[in-house]
Amino acid sequence: MMGFALFFSFTSALVRHLSGQLHPVQIAFFRNIFGLVFILPLLIKSGFSVLHTHRFSKHLARAVTGLTAMFLLFAAVSLMPLAEATAMTFTAPLFATLGAALFLNEKVRIRRWSATIIGFIGALVMLRPGFAHVSTPALIALSSAAFIAMSMLLVKSLSRTERPETMVFYMTFIMAVLSLPAALYVWSPVPDELWVWLILLGIVATTGQFFMAKAFGYGEASEVLPFDFSRLIFAAIVGFFIFNETPDFWTWVGGGIIFTSTVYIARRESLQQHNEK
Repeated sequence: MMGFALFFSFTSALVRHLSGQLHPVQIAFFRNIFGLVFILPLLIKSGFSVLHTHRFSKHLARAVTGLTAMFLLFAAVSLMPLAEATAMTFTAPLFATLGAALFLNEKVRIRRWSATIIGFIGALVMLRPGFAHVSTPALIALSSAAFIAMSMLLVKSLSRTERPETMVFYMTFIMAVLSLPAALYVWSPVPDELWVWLILLGIVATTGQFFMAKAFGYGEASEVLPFDFSRLIFAAIVGFFIFNETPDFWTWVGGGIIFTSTVYIARRESLQQHNEK
């Protein structure tokens, strides 16, 4: 999980670097294309039977929400400090809890509701409405977390019947296809020196996803999720040494509140699943 956190921070740094000459939407397109290139060997190795599905509409919905989250996150990273954008993404499980109660009819008891409310208070601590100007990039990052949550709920639904290889392929393929029209709308010529960075972005982002999948494969969410907080630490280090950014006190406080509530929610879900078994 710490490997994922490290590669997530490098991904954000690469997006920030590339955004100086390319639109975030165009960057997202190349991230998806090169991600697809790296996944094709897995498809060949697993056999084309992984393409079989009766739930294409759900795969499409997951890709749309995931792509929207990517566009918003890349935009936020290009406009605000890496640590602050990273901290905002910790609200995704909170949005997922809300969505599970509203759309999946899951029973959310008082302690999980309390943790969710506390988590959103953490987001308000970072936004500081009434005391500081709520920036547009911060709202973009928060919106990205909401779409990440939608994608998480669709993954939860798909995982009941679909193979992991099937979900990964359809997500990557559809996102690559759908990101092309948006990229063409904002297209600008890619300088020769940026190609190596775009390829590196695909490698780093895909490797990070591999680490995350392995982490959740080896342990329960409540076991590995505490290490996700290292994303904020790595993002702060990368932001400081590469972009001369220093996260303020309230970013750490709000991020800590959000993360604590997220870990509690994961722990409650793990205990509930254990009791059901």
